[in-house]
Amino acid sequence: MGTSVTISAADVRDAEEILKLQYLCFQSEAELYGNYRIDPLVQTLDSVRAEIAENLVYVARLGDEVVGSVRGSVDEEGAGRIDRLCVHPRLRGHGLGARLLRAVEAGLADERAATRFRLHTGHRSEGNLRLYRRAGYAAVGNATSSDGVMMVLLEKEAPAPSAYVASA
Repeated sequence: MGTSVTISAADVRDAEEILKLQYLCFQSEAELYGNYRIDPLVQTLDSVRAEIAENLVYVARLGDEVVGSVRGSVDEEGAGRIDRLCVHPRLRGHGLGARLLRAVEAGLADERAATRFRLHTGHRSEGNLRLYRRAGYAAVGNATSSDGVMMVLLEKEAPAPSAYVASA
């Protein structure tokens, strides 16, 4: 990989690159479900900008190129909600998704005092399910998303905030 991949907080100037990456990354999910109207493919640039302003959004960069992204927020119950984790197809399988997941978990625990983490993925998305299970998530239910895809809901407890210092 020559240049190392760095992970940092996104800023509003990254919105367009994040949206383009998201569109590229979620094509395989759309194909898997035969549904090209899934939420990540119909999101607008303005809504990505709003998410960056309101939530924790991290990007992975290879040089100047955004090659990964993840978003996190905290709900009314104090749970960190993790969403839209994506890694450029050419860089998958190198641990970048796990690094992004750890980064957003650390941010949610340290900056937003999340007590647990929640995320979801499509029920046929075996690679995603493997990643989340390896990261300690357990399935807690199912739900049908607004785009009609059956989602597996996963959760795990947030460790003490200082637990992330060495691993992030």
